[in-house]
Amino acid sequence: MRVGIPKEIKDSEYRIGMIPAGVRALTDDGHEVFVEAGAGLGSGIDDAEYVAAGATILPTADEVWATADMIIKVKEPVGPEYARMRAGQILYTYLHLAPEPHLTDILLERGVTGIAYETVTDCHGHLPLLTPMSEVAGRLAIQVGAYFLQRPNGGRGVLLGGVPGVPPSDVVIIGGGVVGINAAKMALGLGARVTILETNLDRMRYLDDVFGGRLVTVASNRHNVEILTARADLLVGGVLVPGASAPKIVTRDLLDGMKNGAVIVDVAVDQGGCVETTHPTTHSEPTFEVDGVIHYCVANMPGAVPRTSTFALNNATIPFALALANKGLDALRDDVHLRAGLNTFDGKLTCAAVASSQQKPYTPAEELLGVR
Repeated sequence: MRVGIPKEIKDSEYRIGMIPAGVRALTDDGHEVFVEAGAGLGSGIDDAEYVAAGATILPTADEVWATADMIIKVKEPVGPEYARMRAGQILYTYLHLAPEPHLTDILLERGVTGIAYETVTDCHGHLPLLTPMSEVAGRLAIQVGAYFLQRPNGGRGVLLGGVPGVPPSDVVIIGGGVVGINAAKMALGLGARVTILETNLDRMRYLDDVFGGRLVTVASNRHNVEILTARADLLVGGVLVPGASAPKIVTRDLLDGMKNGAVIVDVAVDQGGCVETTHPTTHSEPTFEVDGVIHYCVANMPGAVPRTSTFALNNATIPFALALANKGLDALRDDVHLRAGLNTFDGKLTCAAVASSQQKPYTPAEELLGVR
């Protein structure tokens, strides 16, 4: 198979879809890999490293897309890439289609086989290709939140950990999943007071055991959300409904009760955000203010630390990339977990959660692939 690795062109996106180790694994199995010139520089990987691993460097994105049977990316396609996609081409990347009906329509119109990292599952029902970036984003949420809490950056001028004689700041995390647990680790490490809102009682017991009582878990309901948003200096949104739009846990009216200069970091922005006032921002213009509350809603947070993120992501994505290259569509037929990542195929929408979010027709992947 001919595999293409184009340069990411989303605002301030410095990650790349494949590291040299992945190129080596693909070429060792007899596949051809084509990398756009300079595509890895943002992650500290030069063209010579790709050539040494067996790749061919092509000068333009157009050539990479035109040559490849499968495109491996990090982020969903954006405007200039739409026309480069073609029927039957495999696109293996994060798609986050639920809040993006226009992109969904483009993929369907062009007949792309769209495999979304964020809906691939494992035998435990977890999301192994989403987990590495959720770990990064959860940890980054505290770093950027602490930065924007500084007064020169628009925040209320508080230090997360406080100092002797001055109490620490309150960090409230909505969701006790991968984002939440990683945000909690960082916030506790900086000395903040941490509260996690969670709906699952077993998860709350787990968090209490893991952190040895160093944080507080609270049942997530309207009453408790209202109380805790008012208390928060830093509010982190880490809600995930796989493949679907995130529920709006924090409604607009709750901002009236929040502290002036408090910071919201909505990590769920890729799926539409769990805060009603959320809209996607970029690393170039990361924040906006609503009712005195600073919102950080960058839709590709891990792109800020591309070296770490690229290698962490590839640790998870390479085995599936090899399966797709070696077996083509049979990889989807043979592996129910990889098949869960199939969002679009032959002009049909094959992810039930996306179809429900957008009120579009849904066709099971098994029906299209002939799986019984």
